[in-house]
Amino acid sequence: MDESNQIDHIEYIKAALEEAKKCTPVPTAFCVGCVLVARLSSASPSTIISTGYSRELPGNTHAEANALQKARALSPIDLEAILPGCREQGLTIDDILQRTDVYTTMEPCSTRTSGLAPCADALIASKVRRCFIGVGEPDDFVKCEGAQKLDAAGIKVIWTTGMEDECLAVARAGHARIE
Repeated sequence: MDESNQIDHIEYIKAALEEAKKCTPVPTAFCVGCVLVARLSSASPSTIISTGYSRELPGNTHAEANALQKARALSPIDLEAILPGCREQGLTIDDILQRTDVYTTMEPCSTRTSGLAPCADALIASKVRRCFIGVGEPDDFVKCEGAQKLDAAGIKVIWTTGMEDECLAVARAGHARIE
């Protein structure tokens, strides 16, 4: 998959899947979960700094946007509690997001039928390091090009393997069966 420990990546995708299971299912949208994981240096441990799931926050919101919004709402004291040493290093949330890996159960959206900003754009604006994806977004509602947008912006996209069916089943909760 990549140079890091694959077991850790699967555990973070599983954590994102638990977030996705918190979604209230609706027939016109997917249930998606997201976990933001930061590391201050290559010698420091990875730490979850924020999580999110679809429709968690008001306004027909998506998982990645919610996780980013919650991370940005952390106070410097909260950030220091999550990532000891970040205040001493003078790191802001913007600095930390540049050291962050995104774990999402489904490919970040590249277009929104609601007119809201796509999650791929929010991740690009935040300059996250890498995006680990559980499953590609099926063409149920729109044609998604989120992974392509991330890659074109220089964000490393890593397709995890082994949990695609589970990610898709949770994503489609509340949908009519698609054969």
